[in-house]
Amino acid sequence: MERQTYPFTAIVGQEQMRKALIFNAIDPTIGGVLIRGEKGTAKSTAVRGLAAVLPPRVVVRGCLFSCAPGQPEGLCPECAASVAQGKSLPLTEGPTPVIDLPLNASEDRVVGTLDLEQALTEGRKRFAPGLLATAHRAILYVDEVNLLDDHLVDVLLDVAVTGINVVEREGVTYSHPARFLLVGTMNPEEGDLRPQLLDRFGLCAEVTAEKGAAERKEIVRRSLAFQRDPAAFGAEWEREQQALRDRIEAAQKALPALTPSEALLETAAHMAIEMKVDGHRAEITLIKTALASAAFHGRSAPDRDDLRDAMAPALRHRTKRMPLQSAKLDATLIERLVGTYPERGHL
Repeated sequence: MERQTYPFTAIVGQEQMRKALIFNAIDPTIGGVLIRGEKGTAKSTAVRGLAAVLPPRVVVRGCLFSCAPGQPEGLCPECAASVAQGKSLPLTEGPTPVIDLPLNASEDRVVGTLDLEQALTEGRKRFAPGLLATAHRAILYVDEVNLLDDHLVDVLLDVAVTGINVVEREGVTYSHPARFLLVGTMNPEEGDLRPQLLDRFGLCAEVTAEKGAAERKEIVRRSLAFQRDPAAFGAEWEREQQALRDRIEAAQKALPALTPSEALLETAAHMAIEMKVDGHRAEITLIKTALASAAFHGRSAPDRDDLRDAMAPALRHRTKRMPLQSAKLDATLIERLVGTYPERGHL
């Protein structure tokens, strides 16, 4: 039986989380999303719902690495060899999957394994793919990522940025494409990630329970309707789902034509300095997110709204603060910094 997914567009509130997921779907090189919040705030629901509004995934039939012709990372060794021999690659189309990474997964289960004996004795690289191969051009989801081994988190974040998984054992190396949308969720009450790992996540969205009575009533109403008849509830929201799916696909196609203006570069640099962040990931992520936001809204260049949407999730987890100090950013400071950006961002 096929499991019915709660519609992404039916989620009440949590606008920042939904935008962070959409922007990463448009540009996976943003580096993934870390969603922090208390239990029962639709974190897992949003991740699984996002997959249903992503454009269909076209892959080479039978490829263990979910290759697609023309992908920027290049083909896996097997598909590349077939093309070199003049063979055509049979294609198939299907929905974008969500690949769950269990907390007890070993490194070999995640990155894959090499048969060293065959490689050393026969000179052939026999590789058993791991979860990163399965997750290529899909969503890789890690629930309670703060409880995952730090080394594995490092591996995931490295591959999320490069789009290539490299496995090396005893001098034998094998690599394959692994471009995925990485999403980690966590409850801060159960511990946090080290600052070095926090910085590696592209965006960080904070989620809390809705405070208004009207919003809470609507959450309950929709939840009960979905539980009563998931298929009927899904059909009710299909028009909104398709509209969002079309917008994401259009934004993915428009994004390559967007480039950062001098005004955007300068504003991002000043924001990073003002917020006292280390390194340069903050402004790089800020610019990429603003461009993805502009593409999503059909603009030729980011405006102040795009910068406003990008600033908090790009800087929140990178801003220096004292122990026990809240991770919230000052809204007045955000508005002052956004106000320095030209109203027409291409100027």
